Amino acid sequence: MNSNNIRNFSIIAHIDHGKSTLADRFIEITGAIPDRSMREQFLDAMELERERGITIKAKAIRMSYKSKDGNKYIFNLIDTPGHVDFSYEVSRALYACEGAILLVDATQGVEAQTLAHAQVAMSLGIKIIPVINKIDLEHANIERTQEDIWEILHVPIDTSLVSAKTGYGVLDLMERIIEEIPPPLVKNQNDLKALVFDSIYDSYKGVIVYVRVFDGSVKKGDIITFNSTKKIYKVEEVGYLVPQMKESDKIFAGEVGYIIAGIKDIHDVRIGDTIFIKDKESEPLPGFKDVKPVVFAGIFPLNSADFNTLKSAMEKLNLTDSSFTYQGESSKALGFGFRCGFMGLLHLDIIRQRIEREFSIPLIVTNPNVVYRVKKKVNLNSKESQIVEVYEPYVNARIITPVEYLDNVITLLKEKRGVHIKIDYISSTRVILYYDLPLAEIIIDFYDKLKSCSKGYASFDYEHADYRVGDIVKVEILVHGEVVDALSFMSHRDFAQTRGRELCERLKKIIPRHLFEVAIQARIEGKIVARENIAALRKDVLAKCYGGDVTRKRKLLEKQKEGKKKMKMIGSVEIPQEAFIDVLKIDSNKKN
Repeated sequence: MNSNNIRNFSIIAHIDHGKSTLADRFIEITGAIPDRSMREQFLDAMELERERGITIKAKAIRMSYKSKDGNKYIFNLIDTPGHVDFSYEVSRALYACEGAILLVDATQGVEAQTLAHAQVAMSLGIKIIPVINKIDLEHANIERTQEDIWEILHVPIDTSLVSAKTGYGVLDLMERIIEEIPPPLVKNQNDLKALVFDSIYDSYKGVIVYVRVFDGSVKKGDIITFNSTKKIYKVEEVGYLVPQMKESDKIFAGEVGYIIAGIKDIHDVRIGDTIFIKDKESEPLPGFKDVKPVVFAGIFPLNSADFNTLKSAMEKLNLTDSSFTYQGESSKALGFGFRCGFMGLLHLDIIRQRIEREFSIPLIVTNPNVVYRVKKKVNLNSKESQIVEVYEPYVNARIITPVEYLDNVITLLKEKRGVHIKIDYISSTRVILYYDLPLAEIIIDFYDKLKSCSKGYASFDYEHADYRVGDIVKVEILVHGEVVDALSFMSHRDFAQTRGRELCERLKKIIPRHLFEVAIQARIEGKIVARENIAALRKDVLAKCYGGDVTRKRKLLEKQKEGKKKMKMIGSVEIPQEAFIDVLKIDSNKKN
């Protein structure tokens, strides 16, 4: 097809603003899916996506549409993840498009993630079509929503009004896509230049690479190379996503499709990479970066016998999601498990739920933490290193909240060591707060507390900024004089003692009593800052003593005392696994 009749676009929306429903209406109108195969949230194939109303994996679908003027057009809809954890994938999907639909819920207005993705789209220079959805609902406020969109784009706008559920206004929106989103610009018809915006693993065909071809074309038999890894493969199949894979002779410039090239390891395919024909490499497409995990947690099987099953589950999930990492880890308290890296808390929760659901493995997940950078100074005399500074990761955060909850939100941000940047008023009733926040302060319970202090009306989005010097210390938890690695953690000095004391108090309630006294301690930089004692169980050794001189009773008590003293020296404390489950689970009522 002539590239002038192709429209590549995406849908930008906050969670639960109707993105998947609008995509369903596009599919129905174009007849891309037979009626008997159609279902709600068609592009959300994963059970978790449908259940939680979020898009986790990017999708693409090719639709054929006959416009009112009688011309035929190809619509390539590249669906994007909606959550902040997948912001890089969103940026690459948007780069593959010439336009984007900015979808806003008429009952909720502009939310933080909508703002973030709209700013990415504007920075890429793609055409944005603002659309207000759910106009049929009783509480829809179209005028206020239009004001919100104006404050985001700062340009005169013509807003489309639709109801994705009923289909009202969707046909007019499709005509507007043809009129306003430009066709793909092809600079070179000969030499291949294609962008990788996603990939999946198939057990029969290997890695299937989703691409947008910017220049040239690709066909079966071509020898291709990936710019970042320099690995070379022979193309075995190319085609389009309609949405099932449909093989084709060629994918031309301006089109979106898939490539199968016998790639066995999904880690060899990186999102945002550029594909060339071998020996015809040129300047790669801009914006590629090697994405690294930012949140880490330990995942252990509740039953140690499930370790091999968990290992197999990790390997299979990693084939379908290369953005999370894992490596073996051994803990004295929890046994054998894995240290895993994730793109964020939602990503962690998704992987955990998939393991428990798809593989039926009960898990223990440790509290998430972040990576700190440490600057050391080596003492030449003793050859020992000394920590000079510790750097912690910061994020640029955007919080949108109604004005009446502004004080509550600012108080929460101060508690989380937030650095104020600025406040913008979207309208007379809503504001945007810009703050820099330590990542460690938001990965546990920040979102829950934000929703609580704003009665659910505030929305939150962030992007990773940099590392800054912080007064960070390690809090070691000792049980009966031994450090328990699974319970030790890093914290800012201002909160370290309080958090250590709270953890000791919780452990005292959970660890059962032994025949000797057990001390639970929190230690910072070699100094004990908190202690709780679990009293010893005392056996009544006088029960069998029915008479005789008092010295006989005293003798028995002294003998018991000596035995307890010896037991305390050589005894070990058994910490039940239930204790770790209870302590390590995220408890928003306890964490600061």
